[in-house]
Amino acid sequence: MPEPLDPDMFACCADHTTLPVRIGDKWTAKILVCLRDGPRRFSELQVPLAPITPKVLTESLRAMERDGLVTRTAHPGIPPHVEYALTALGRSLFAPLAASCAWNAAHGEELRKAREAYVRQ
Repeated sequence: MPEPLDPDMFACCADHTTLPVRIGDKWTAKILVCLRDGPRRFSELQVPLAPITPKVLTESLRAMERDGLVTRTAHPGIPPHVEYALTALGRSLFAPLAASCAWNAAHGEELRKAREAYVRQ
């Protein structure tokens, strides 16, 4: 029988309630990739992200801005437009994102089979 888990095993970690775990939601990683090469307007983001509603895209971008992953810059003019760009913090997510993609490529089939087996129970 293994040793009981230490109740303080995560004491040295940051408070989990404040972590920007946005990388795990459905759209954040895709938005990050869309912004990889530079600032984009909202309408530009809508093209590759067609399945996302404008409301959800707005909510995702606001959450990412709140978490310091993107900046929002309003440009005056006629018509006025807004651009979104990655911050250094947002760019730092590409390494874990690449690791996640590599893991998924290596284990995605196992994951799919496990989910199917679970549903059949």
